[in-house]
Amino acid sequence: MGKLDGRVVLISGAARGQGEAEARLFAAEGAQVVLGDVLDEAGERVADEIGKAARYVHLDVRSEEGWSGAVELALASFGRLDGLVNNAGILRFGLIGDCSLRDYMEVVEVNQVGVFLGMRAVIPALTDAGGGTIVNTSSVSGLVGMPGLLAYTATKFAIRGMTKVAAMELGPVGIRVNALCPGGVKTPMTHPEETRGLVDDGGGLSVYRDLPLGRIGRAHEVAQLALFLTSADSSYCTGTEFVADGGWTAGPVIK
Repeated sequence: MGKLDGRVVLISGAARGQGEAEARLFAAEGAQVVLGDVLDEAGERVADEIGKAARYVHLDVRSEEGWSGAVELALASFGRLDGLVNNAGILRFGLIGDCSLRDYMEVVEVNQVGVFLGMRAVIPALTDAGGGTIVNTSSVSGLVGMPGLLAYTATKFAIRGMTKVAAMELGPVGIRVNALCPGGVKTPMTHPEETRGLVDDGGGLSVYRDLPLGRIGRAHEVAQLALFLTSADSSYCTGTEFVADGGWTAGPVIK
């Protein structure tokens, strides 16, 4: 038996990276999954590879209509909705003095507003299902400051607070809400094409080699934590943060 047998889960940003890994793992654990993304070709490919347990939907997380459509597809395809993983996000590098208002707000709209809209959109369906789970993807940047990531850090701190409020409001109807805080994970977002030459074959810059675990993380390792938070294994967990960062927030190893 799988840990998610009989459950239906909507995952945003599921065309690649952590979202793709979560979709594949959840399906392998018995779930039916709806993959939302703006990368239609990649998202459709992943859904096709997963098979009949998966559907793909174009989802711009900044759009109320997009979220409504994703929930409607889940209900029409699988008859219910039991969980949400708010995974979609963007990253923009730049010092405060170089960050335009437009760039700042773009990150806020995707990372923070997208999480708000996603949670709000699934509440009726999760309530009708008798309860469910919401996993909001924060970051180690939601726990500590990082130079050059003002907007990203602001949104990830905000997601932690939003998660706590949602957990308090939704607990009485059986909906658990937790924040997932990855850090030092190799994905297309955190290691884009322009940084490829900096990442060695072992998968790590010096910053990762200085972590307690001494290496960069992989998307499937984050997906395992998302699985825990979506399954009954975490039945008494709500309103808090779960970190997968190779020891990043513990501090550097002194050599």
